[in-house]
Amino acid sequence: MRGSERARDNERERQRVRQRESARKTTRGSESARDRRACERERARARQREHTRERESVRERERESARETERARARQRASAGETERERARQRVRERARARRRVERETRERESESAQDRQ
Repeated sequence: MRGSERARDNERERQRVRQRESARKTTRGSESARDRRACERERARARQREHTRERESVRERERESARETERARARQRASAGETERERARQRVRERARARRRVERETRERESESAQDRQ
């Protein structure tokens, strides 16, 4: 009884070893195919990452360009506002000059009429 159990166990173990060996032999050929597929997948992932990086850099350049355009517009608005303020100051100066001229002419006329009266 004991010997036959040992013989069965040994036979099972030999069977397992044979299966393992044959499995190893069949996977050797497919291991290279598996490796090839894994390499292809890795290359595909790398290409995808590269494309993603390129798209990101394009988007970043577009964003930077938009920011630069906005800064240029802001400068333009500021300078337009500055020229508008400068024009307003100029109008104020011209009005003050005109007012002083009118006041001076009025004084001159008054002094002339005062002299005429004398």
